[in-house]
Amino acid sequence: MRNLLWLLPVLLISACTVQQINQTIDDYLNSDNLTSDEVASGLREALIKGISIGADNASNKDGFFGNSLIRIPFPPDAIKVANTLRDIGLGSEVDKFVMTLNRGAEDAAKSAKPIFVSAIKRMTIQDAWGILKGEEDAATQYLKSATSEPLYSAFSPIMKNSLQKVDATKYYDDLVTRYNQIPFVEKVNPDLNDYATNLAMDGLFKLVAIEEAKIRENPAARTTDLLKRVFGYKE
Repeated sequence: MRNLLWLLPVLLISACTVQQINQTIDDYLNSDNLTSDEVASGLREALIKGISIGADNASNKDGFFGNSLIRIPFPPDAIKVANTLRDIGLGSEVDKFVMTLNRGAEDAAKSAKPIFVSAIKRMTIQDAWGILKGEEDAATQYLKSATSEPLYSAFSPIMKNSLQKVDATKYYDDLVTRYNQIPFVEKVNPDLNDYATNLAMDGLFKLVAIEEAKIRENPAARTTDLLKRVFGYKE
């Protein structure tokens, strides 16, 4: 297996600038006719493929609700609401809310792809090289850590509209209102949109990680010449 491990001692003990380090890496890559630009393009292509497949799968009916890996449960901060309502015979209402909550995430996922793709296109060459040599979900983790805040800002209003569209917000408000009317209970009213947005994003990241792992591990999943060259380079 060819790698850059032999370069590390040289880079660590020398007073290299970032530019010099990048040039060293480029020289090594160019010896195999694979440039840093190609590495970055390949990683962007892999992530865009992953988010496209992930968002398409998540936006199908039961994309969230029928997938135990990403299904959004009743908000933990309000689990006592669910438990108490089940105890008084309103379990079916709790279940209906959980289903509509996930239907909202499925609806919002339809609009997720361009938001994520825009973030992926901002990946730098330096980011890409570190990702290529990283763990099987390194690209996904990079996307999650580097873009979560702007993605949340863009995705949150979409999620809010989707929750309202499928009546998840109404069901939730009704459940909390019923619970808060029970004598002696501590009143609750967690932010449903914040909860759903974060869990929906986490679910999409998980699906992207699955697709990334396939591309890294399975040559058949590398559907373009660039993906084959970039990910085949590590083998």
